[in-house]
Amino acid sequence: MLVLVAPGQGAQTPGFLTPWLDLPGAADRVAAWSDAIGLDLAHYGTQADADAIRDTAVAQPLLVAAGLLSAAALGDIAPDAVAGHSVGEITAAAFAGVLDDTAALQLVRKRGLAMAEAAAVTKTGMSALLGGDPEVTVAHLEKLGLTPANVNGAGQIVAAGTLEELAALEADKPEGVRRVVPLTVAGAFHTRHMAPAVAKLEEGAQALTPADPTVAYVSNKDGRTVATGAEVVSRLVGQVANPVRWDLCMETFKELGVTALVEVCPGGTLTGLAKRALPGVKTLALKTPDDLDAARALIAEHSSAAADTQTA
Repeated sequence: MLVLVAPGQGAQTPGFLTPWLDLPGAADRVAAWSDAIGLDLAHYGTQADADAIRDTAVAQPLLVAAGLLSAAALGDIAPDAVAGHSVGEITAAAFAGVLDDTAALQLVRKRGLAMAEAAAVTKTGMSALLGGDPEVTVAHLEKLGLTPANVNGAGQIVAAGTLEELAALEADKPEGVRRVVPLTVAGAFHTRHMAPAVAKLEEGAQALTPADPTVAYVSNKDGRTVATGAEVVSRLVGQVANPVRWDLCMETFKELGVTALVEVCPGGTLTGLAKRALPGVKTLALKTPDDLDAARALIAEHSSAAADTQTA
């Protein structure tokens, strides 16, 4: 039982797209996507510095493009379930056949611009808290006026709010929390600060004609699988201002009987969480094309669709 997952904002690093563009047809595909959304993805993925790709309006389309490109490089695969963390949910919607690649990139371009505009209203940010009891941590964050924007499981919660609120958190950590790590994002995503972006994304989503998922699509809202394309899109829109419950997504992976998890480029974050929260599940992160052969082997071993083909 295989789940294919896509990371969220903060996973990008300067030049991470460079080796992927050497694959046959990759540069042409990225050029077509760039034309479709009015953003030079190849430039930002190969030449831009960390500050340039930290920009929400750039980072989000870049991450979706990288996820789609690396998944395509795996060939004709058939995961049993898909999920994405935050903006990675749009990548996962394309994996599930809800949106085609171009529609996914056009939607994420609108999302990134709308969230960047909302983030510019007030100086906000996000910090990861490592360790501690989730209930104690959440209560402490709420006392400080912060939102538990990402409940990631495996002992990690991400707090979001104003820079003043985050400074207060640094000075007054919840009991049991080992570290507070500021994240390289440009706003308090998945909080009330993003409410203006929801309205703009609703407008953009009206032009979409989503199809129903062809595989199990696991939603960040509550960890549940979603059966219709219309509901997937509705959740993608609302999730901008609501907390990400990746912990509940991983609980659903357990319930589905997942035995392997592959994280598309730029992989690493979600496989790290899975290693701690899903013992016994094999994991693999696509970081460069050098990881493709190992990923294909893992997929062939664990995808139920592949197993059905071999026994037919």
